[in-house]
Amino acid sequence: MFDWVQNSSDWLVYDVFNLSKGQHLTEALNFFIYDTAKILILLFIVIFFMGIVNSYFPIDKVKNYLSRHKLYGLEYLVASLFGVVTPFCSCSSVPLFIGFVRGGIPLGVTFSFLITSPLVNEVAIGLFVGLFGIKTTLIYVISGVLLGTISGVILQKLKLESFLTPWVKEILATAQKDQDAFIAEKQTLKQRLPIIWNEVLKILKGIIPYVLVGISIGGLMHGYIPEGFFEKYMDKDNLFAVPIATILAVPMYSNASGILPVVQVLVAKGIPLGTAIAFMMGVVGLSLPEAMLLKKVMSLKLIAIFFGLVTLCIIISGYLFNILL
Repeated sequence: MFDWVQNSSDWLVYDVFNLSKGQHLTEALNFFIYDTAKILILLFIVIFFMGIVNSYFPIDKVKNYLSRHKLYGLEYLVASLFGVVTPFCSCSSVPLFIGFVRGGIPLGVTFSFLITSPLVNEVAIGLFVGLFGIKTTLIYVISGVLLGTISGVILQKLKLESFLTPWVKEILATAQKDQDAFIAEKQTLKQRLPIIWNEVLKILKGIIPYVLVGISIGGLMHGYIPEGFFEKYMDKDNLFAVPIATILAVPMYSNASGILPVVQVLVAKGIPLGTAIAFMMGVVGLSLPEAMLLKKVMSLKLIAIFFGLVTLCIIISGYLFNILL
């Protein structure tokens, strides 16, 4: 889907800037240009699409339905499954997080999507089957969905809405007013577009600085941290290898398909599969760039709670993987 973006980035870095392949600065710059273009395109498409959806979305009805009907966790499972079919990295999932919250979806349900979306997608599943077989793939997919579902339920029980930033709360208030106007006037899509467009620009203006900072950090990590740096900390004889692998993964930044070849190398070098997958989940599901983006929509306390819970779930998953596989 984004091959043309990668080709354009390669052309700019290697041909126009005339930088040599393999150098730290070159790889970091290439990563920054490619990911910036890709995520900005995704941001625009997702926010604009969610703006159209939200203009028709019955916020009050959804809120009332979810508050009056017990779905016994089904809504969290559905959000996690939706995350599986949306091929977004952790950073590009944030606009959908905003769209979900604006649409009146409970925060815990939204977290279920935010957790699962970068971890499990069709590209990662295809690579997993090819690299590790169907059994391992099924266990990984099921664990990823359960991770999102269970974490969402726990986070919802903690009632963390008060820890959203004033910026998000203002957007929520504006979303309700805009929809009230849409409903009252029964506007056509053409009539709604100017309001939707203004909302897109408002959200982009607020989030782009965080995107650029986050991708910059990711680019530096991508270009300057060597793969072999982590291997000595994840030896199979180390009882604490799983938590160490998960924590060491946080500074890194990649999507599931990008980190899977690294996981294959780690496993080939004798690192237990569960430990390697915990490392992968940490890279994909938890990262400093994601934290930078989430800072726009969450307080530091909420980010700490979110990262802490997901880290704990990943560590438990890693140990279970080592037992099952």
